[in-house]
Amino acid sequence: MHFKWNYNQPTPERQTAAKELGEKIGMSPILADLLIQRGIKTESAAKRFFRPMLNELIDPFLMNDMDVAVDRLNDAMGRKERIMVYGDYDVDGCTAVALVYKFLQQFYSNIEYYIPDRYEEGYGISKKGLDYAAGQGVKLIIVLDCGIKAISEITYAKSLGIDFIICDHHVPDDELPEAVAILNPKREDSTYPFKDLCGCGVGFKFMQAFAKNNGIPFSRLIPLLDFCAVSIAADIVPIMGENRILAYHGLKLLNQSPSVGLKAIIEICGLTGREITMSDIVFRIGPRINASGRMQNGTEAVDLLVERDMEKALTEANHINEYNEQRKDVDKQMTEEANQIVEKLESQRHQTSIVLYDENWKKGVVGIVASRMTELYYRPTVVLTKSNDIATGSARSVAGYDIYDAIKSCRDLLENFGGHTYAVGLSMKIENIPEFRRRFQQYVNEHILPEQTEATLDINATVDFKDITRKLHNDLKKFAPYGPDNPKPLFCTRNVYDYGTSKVVGKQQEHIKLELVDSKSSNVLNGIAFGQSAAARYIKSKRSFDIVYTIEDNIYKRSEVQLQIEDIQPSETEH
Repeated sequence: MHFKWNYNQPTPERQTAAKELGEKIGMSPILADLLIQRGIKTESAAKRFFRPMLNELIDPFLMNDMDVAVDRLNDAMGRKERIMVYGDYDVDGCTAVALVYKFLQQFYSNIEYYIPDRYEEGYGISKKGLDYAAGQGVKLIIVLDCGIKAISEITYAKSLGIDFIICDHHVPDDELPEAVAILNPKREDSTYPFKDLCGCGVGFKFMQAFAKNNGIPFSRLIPLLDFCAVSIAADIVPIMGENRILAYHGLKLLNQSPSVGLKAIIEICGLTGREITMSDIVFRIGPRINASGRMQNGTEAVDLLVERDMEKALTEANHINEYNEQRKDVDKQMTEEANQIVEKLESQRHQTSIVLYDENWKKGVVGIVASRMTELYYRPTVVLTKSNDIATGSARSVAGYDIYDAIKSCRDLLENFGGHTYAVGLSMKIENIPEFRRRFQQYVNEHILPEQTEATLDINATVDFKDITRKLHNDLKKFAPYGPDNPKPLFCTRNVYDYGTSKVVGKQQEHIKLELVDSKSSNVLNGIAFGQSAAARYIKSKRSFDIVYTIEDNIYKRSEVQLQIEDIQPSETEH
């Protein structure tokens, strides 16, 4: 893929501010400037960023309806009512259900959990789920990571004598369901200072409020933070503010003392003994939790997450791993078929968006395929399949473009939709697909900016190899955990040369292992460029080139750094 490089040279004022901040916090001006780019401009703000404290979590009672939600839960427990914890079948939903169920179960036994079947019931609250709850004598449902648009379903639940507490983070419509309490920081009338919690984060805040109200020490909540870290990483929410505090401490727990279920997943991922990062959650842990809901039923994922016996957990984790292997096969086949459709449709090539439909595709994998298409073609993508005689699917977006607004503009053609800026689920009558495609593509054409249709690398700093010291690398690690709003910093070094030992590696000779020098020092640095073997001939020609990279630990020599090279361009090229 050809990337456009974006780099905004810091102004003299910003350089002065970075130098002054760097002196105060004992860091290189290069890293101090990274803080300034993140809106962190004072010594005290920098200290809060590098040392996120649990006592700086926001008061949960600042969230609308929190007092009502806690009162209703207390009443249910006092009256010994049956409680159901109900959640979506993705990572965020499953971890949220596991967190709330696991916490409440310590104090109350008349409680169960429920994950709807993606294929039989579809997304969110289902009539089948409500009928089951009524049959079990459930009087209160706590719904997590969905429910904000379930107006008719919650009205039906009321007729069955079931109350609802909604814990959601998806964008609400103007009309809200008739729930007892609606905990959602994205409510139009929200009084909560942080808008970007994930579903599991909202569930955590509910449990924090419940604990506070009942005199339960906060320390009892800390063992649940690994669930928060997993959901924050997998749901790709901004890792700043309250999410950074939850992710930072959750990641620490995941590395030191994870819950039994997550420990079993870590083992089958081959991550035991390694420092687990947010990236490991996104690419290894999360997909396995997701695979249960994609291929079979998400209940199995929650069974694993709340398991207390390690032997049973390992059996369940291996089972889920098998689902993940099946998912990979289906995903690969569907992605190839989707690619072929795009290649054949000449009209798609000139569009700024992609809409694909195939009635034989597996419903649980369309979201992954939409993500793959977005990565390949760098265009907002909708992938649909047939389920229960309607078209249902997922939409994914490119950086900076709000796909939720684009889908919302076609709402009169839809049966249902919900989500956020970069990911939306939707359904429609099959006969509406052509008109949806036309209107969606027209809306995207009119609203997307040219730079949003190009794969770009946003460079944080240009540096020389002499700047890359062990101290800089150690200080740089303090910026983790990484994610949206706090991406892993990208550096650029210009006019570098092959030291003479760079070579192509990999099963298909697709990667380049590099040893590089730059024009300003004699430092030799190791690098790896995945999937960029096409640049090998130029590199070996002894001509200079420019690189964009992240700075990583060398996993074979822990005392050394390694550059993970994202792009290589000849030095003569104008960026």
